[in-house]
Amino acid sequence: MALDRIDAGIVAVLQNDARLSNKELAAKVGLAPSTCLERVKRLRATGVLLGFHAEVSPQALGVGLQAFVAIRLGRHSREVYEAFQAHVISLREVVASYHVAGATDFMLHVAVRDPEHLRTLILDAFTTWEGVVHVETTLIYDYRRAALPQYG
Repeated sequence: MALDRIDAGIVAVLQNDARLSNKELAAKVGLAPSTCLERVKRLRATGVLLGFHAEVSPQALGVGLQAFVAIRLGRHSREVYEAFQAHVISLREVVASYHVAGATDFMLHVAVRDPEHLRTLILDAFTTWEGVVHVETTLIYDYRRAALPQYG
């Protein structure tokens, strides 16, 4: 779906603050509240807006360390990929799983209590999985979430 200038504005505003009331959102994009509400409904119905999420403090949840874990698999079939994806998504420590191209097959964003928790996760959940042939871990010191760019 091609977004016009107003829809693009709605998406941009919501990416920065999805808690705005419809009235506040309408004012920011220069629409009547009823028109704004209809546009937001259409953006949701067409799959442009997939959901609204709360950003949570990792420390408040007991997360003291985050990392990217790069995984290479020995076999490259759809069944192996789907089984591995189902395995990692079932782990409470996995924040996001990316199936990627290149020397790595999966890039996992994990959140754990401390270095020992990370070590245990890697040894118990990844290196013991039959299809994994390589694991590489990169610690995350800090991160900032940016809005997705709009093209077209």
